[in-house]
Amino acid sequence: MEGDSHAGVTVQHLSRVRQNPDQPNLRQVHLIHAELLDELAGQGFTVRPGDLGENVLTRGLELLVLPRGTRLHIGADAVVEITGLRNPCGQIDNFQPGLLKAVLDEDEDGKLIRKAGIMGVVLVGGTVSSGDEIRVELPPPPHRPLERV
Repeated sequence: MEGDSHAGVTVQHLSRVRQNPDQPNLRQVHLIHAELLDELAGQGFTVRPGDLGENVLTRGLELLVLPRGTRLHIGADAVVEITGLRNPCGQIDNFQPGLLKAVLDEDEDGKLIRKAGIMGVVLVGGTVSSGDEIRVELPPPPHRPLERV
């Protein structure tokens, strides 16, 4: 995203830069499903679009179950390839106490579920506007589930 602090070919997130500044940037674009904001509102949180740092807010698209490598065609030209799940950190509690716990869950086997959106890289740039259609292009099988990036 032009002008975004995470734009660039190599990693921009400070903790990852300290580990290896030459690693590829798999976190250029952050997408969140609006249904998460609805869920958080039901728990008493006030979270508006953009508050969690997302670049794109979707509705009616099950982002968390899409496989790695899925391409999202946004608007007329832009294409974003999904790289993985956003791994929220403790800084999210600086925005609102308890929010980190609210965007994490566990399945019946005790496995951590990250609900704070997905990350992707820009394959094709373009203008993205509110209300643009998003077309999903799944990668060829076998599909790989999303992991944290």
